[in-house]
Amino acid sequence: MSLIDVIVSDVVQETPTVKTFYLSKPDGTPIGSYSPGAHIDVMGPTAITRQYSLCSRPDGRESFAVAVKRETDSRGGSVALHEVKVGDALKISEPRNLLEMGSDASHHVLVAAGIGITPMLSMARYMDVEGISFELHYFSRTEEDAAFLPLLRDRCPEKLHAHVGVARDRQDALLESALARAVDGTHVYVCGPDGFMTKVVALAERFVPAGAVHFENFHATAQPSAECNTAFEVELEGETYSVPADKSIVEVLEENGCDVDTSCQEGICGTCIMQIVDGDPEHRDNVLTKVERESGEVIAVCVSRAKGPRMVLDYY
Repeated sequence: MSLIDVIVSDVVQETPTVKTFYLSKPDGTPIGSYSPGAHIDVMGPTAITRQYSLCSRPDGRESFAVAVKRETDSRGGSVALHEVKVGDALKISEPRNLLEMGSDASHHVLVAAGIGITPMLSMARYMDVEGISFELHYFSRTEEDAAFLPLLRDRCPEKLHAHVGVARDRQDALLESALARAVDGTHVYVCGPDGFMTKVVALAERFVPAGAVHFENFHATAQPSAECNTAFEVELEGETYSVPADKSIVEVLEENGCDVDTSCQEGICGTCIMQIVDGDPEHRDNVLTKVERESGEVIAVCVSRAKGPRMVLDYY
């Protein structure tokens, strides 16, 4: 995937562990717009690429903004980005959206915890300006940890439900009460820590169809070792390739000159999704929705495999 050169035009310390980085084109021309909920890949100073949700005004065009939480136990991406200064150069991808707003939704319930507020911020700001029906439930351990809470209280106080310091054993009751009031056509959007998201998605599917539950997760699922894999064949555009146990589908396709977009190589960004023409997928990603998995029509080829001896793919 091609990357775009940008410079850091501003840095804002939102909380003790969260900074917002404003990214602009070096020549000063507008960087463009994006749809609410979109994310970009950011290649930091250590050449590590990570995915971050855009949290700038979705109708703005001058710069993109991403909020990054400094994770001391991460593999270096967030720590390195927190050392970036105004004027430093970075590379980013074009925006991609895995959290698209349901076009047929009558109401939107946004649920965020911690740094998961970032995609919900752009969605809430857009919906508020456009007069779209929504409510935002924001869970945070403390006021100090709640990035953008003052902004949200100022811009959309009647739509915001700030659950600060709520114990985990009380979160279910709060969310169940909110979702039980969901009108027909309600869509639910979730972003936050893995365990929180798993819980909210399962709860939401009790009140709305699975296809109306949207989530964004930038944490990779642990993959089995190659010894657990079996080899299979994959066909693309009339050519057949052997995928051994120790290689992924995308590695084999790229080695044979096939043009497949990739980014994270961990099954979390959705860049490498391809269409399944024939075959039974073994999904190992953390990006496809429940409905997409059950359809058997798409696959993230950077991590997922075939259950059978053969799979036929096409570009998505």
